[in-house]
Amino acid sequence: MEGDCEFCRIAAGERSAHVLYEDDRTVAFLDENPAMTGHSLVIPRTHEEDVLTIDEPTSTAVFETVRTVSNALEAALEPSGFSVFHTSGPLVGTVDHAHVHLVPRFADDDVALSLPRDRLEADEATRLRNRVRATL
Repeated sequence: MEGDCEFCRIAAGERSAHVLYEDDRTVAFLDENPAMTGHSLVIPRTHEEDVLTIDEPTSTAVFETVRTVSNALEAALEPSGFSVFHTSGPLVGTVDHAHVHLVPRFADDDVALSLPRDRLEADEATRLRNRVRATL
């Protein structure tokens, strides 16, 4: 457990949460400040800072739990769909424990997860593709 990490305390059973699902690698619980009914968080039990840098077995377990919980939420709430996302880095959040948001969506909800969009030009796409491929 990492210092005063509230998600580590939830994973250890030392802090209350409305747990929906748990296994040996993950815990899924209702968000205390939901954007929508059923808004849930899926976390690894171990303290990791970013979903994108955790080891493969843990990453796989996190996303298997996302699938398991989304299926249960689908049956319980009958949403129109889901928004599933994770954020990382100091600019996007206040919790340093890796987590995935699972937000049931409904046709009449007012959840806004939109991003400003621009057109990807072919030459820019080619340059970016080449830079990324060079690092793989």
